[in-house]
Amino acid sequence: MTPRILPTAMQLSACIALALAALPSDARPLLQVPEPEGEPWSDNVIAPDDLAPLPEDPEASFDPSGLPRSFQAELIASRTERGDDSFHEFGLRFGGFRETEAHGSLSLDATVLQSDRREGGESDIGGTATLWQRGLFLNGGWRGNNGLGVLNSPTPSLLREQQRFFLPSVPYAGASTEWIRGREDLVLQAGLGRAGVFNGARVVGFELADGNVGTVGFQWRPAAGWRAAISALATDGLIVPDDFGGSFFQDGRTEAVHGALAWSNAGNAVNLNLQASDAYLGSASGIWVDVRHERGGFSHRYGAFNLQPDLAWGAQPISNDSRGAYYRIAYQHARWNWSAGLDRIASISGNSFDGWYGSGYARYQATASLGYGANLAARTSNSQDAFSALWFVDKTSQWGQSRLQLEHLHSRNSSESDNSWEVSLDQTLPLRQGRRLTLTASYGQVAYEGEEASSVASIAAYGGLNLGSRVTLDGTARWTEGDAFRGADLNLNLAWRVSSHWSLVATIYENQGSQRSPFIIDPLATEQPFVNLPRDRSFFLSLRYERQAGTSAGVLGGPPGVAAGSVTGSVFLDENGDGERAASELPAANVTVLLDGRYAVRTDSQGEFEFPRVATGAHTIAVVPDNLPLPWFLAEDGESRAIEVRVRDTTRVDIGARRQR
Repeated sequence: MTPRILPTAMQLSACIALALAALPSDARPLLQVPEPEGEPWSDNVIAPDDLAPLPEDPEASFDPSGLPRSFQAELIASRTERGDDSFHEFGLRFGGFRETEAHGSLSLDATVLQSDRREGGESDIGGTATLWQRGLFLNGGWRGNNGLGVLNSPTPSLLREQQRFFLPSVPYAGASTEWIRGREDLVLQAGLGRAGVFNGARVVGFELADGNVGTVGFQWRPAAGWRAAISALATDGLIVPDDFGGSFFQDGRTEAVHGALAWSNAGNAVNLNLQASDAYLGSASGIWVDVRHERGGFSHRYGAFNLQPDLAWGAQPISNDSRGAYYRIAYQHARWNWSAGLDRIASISGNSFDGWYGSGYARYQATASLGYGANLAARTSNSQDAFSALWFVDKTSQWGQSRLQLEHLHSRNSSESDNSWEVSLDQTLPLRQGRRLTLTASYGQVAYEGEEASSVASIAAYGGLNLGSRVTLDGTARWTEGDAFRGADLNLNLAWRVSSHWSLVATIYENQGSQRSPFIIDPLATEQPFVNLPRDRSFFLSLRYERQAGTSAGVLGGPPGVAAGSVTGSVFLDENGDGERAASELPAANVTVLLDGRYAVRTDSQGEFEFPRVATGAHTIAVVPDNLPLPWFLAEDGESRAIEVRVRDTTRVDIGARRQR
């Protein structure tokens, strides 16, 4: 069969022209289109003075000279009412990034704070400053990361890979250094400074204590498939909570050492940990081993531990006075995702939990828009039995992402029993770009600290929206009403971008009351203090200046000439473990976030962070869990996120910390 050849548009036009030319002259008028009656057409030209002004181009004032750099400064004034007292804060916050030719990337985050918070209204001046140098490359395959100012004690990465136990870092004012050869073939770390605690309301400050913090750490690869690490930490003092939801340093010196030896290959790993401490309460030691085995869709983890009483690490409490073993199994399929675990825990001294603890989780993705599941946990001992259950349904619809959740707890001891339950609905609305809103409503009967159950209802909202091209509103609001508890949490920011470099921000913050969840029954979770806060209300007003400059490589993490976008996000305490930030879930403030391992910022009071002017393409956002409150932790897949930045677009990343239920 001979293939047909279709004519092109040019060939068709030529054929039509030839056909018209071949027509008789008296027939051609029949094919002509008559001209419209009336005045001939003329273009309408708008006078330049009548044109609407174009929106300001942020790139118009961009300075392309020199190496990439950015700077931001913020003047802040605030008034806080806490209980029957009130105080004022005035501060300056400033920071930025700068690329250098021979000294890596520099990041600065600093504050200067003046407050009359002390007793008697006495004025006090303080603040924080953190300068990071990252990516300093030297001969021999070495690269260095150095910090100066308010830092957290560094820890080798192997010592942070914990399945069941978590060791906190210690904040201090001083210096730290880290040198890495190859792909962590050899890691050297050290830090030294003055101990202290974070303070301040809107402007973060750091209150020095009467003690020092010193640490040194090493990590190396003794052979193929093997890794080893050791870290020593000495601290003067212990961080304990105060009566106002803050913390202070209590006298008491702690010296501790932690070592680990790990082996791994495809699908198998063994991690052995040894720890010893000499603290003001006495000397103690601990040993635990974790084994991981993966086959197909199944993952098995099991281990054993022996942690003597008064075992300590740094300035915060850790798990101790227990010995036992645990087993975990997990399975993941296209639709199924489930896990289960069993712990046998015995008290060494007889003064802590002694019994069994089991947990299970399952989730089934029924359709592309519907999923449901449950989380169960139970523990039993000679003194108390407890059972906790969580059922949930996830639904995606035209109204956005919804989760209906029911939690229940039953606990019993020799003299009494408690029952708590709570039903909640989380709704993330599908709004157009520039708007985001998550709503949460809950109601239940909750019992705290052995008291009778009382009714509690709560409504919360979290999000932000653009009120025009220059004004934005974002924040969180939560209202709680109960028979024995009534409170409100409010944190709203109204920002007005005056120009491409200047913006004005007004904030109102209010908090009254604090309750911890009664549904967490893990016996190895670090006990959290129960604090009922007085009314805390603050008003802030800040004037912010931001500027970026540099060559076309001035975008963070990009080659010359590449386009740019921005990255924003938050770090939060994921209470229900679904990976989505609900309106009722609290932010994680003052946590370090890294872009591509080079540029560092800290989260603000809302847990928010921002990297402006980031190169388009693939990047990595990593969270350093330095100031996460125990027992919250970041899962192995939660510490680092791969993201894609689009031109002139904002990529948002919300990262949730978890805790054992």
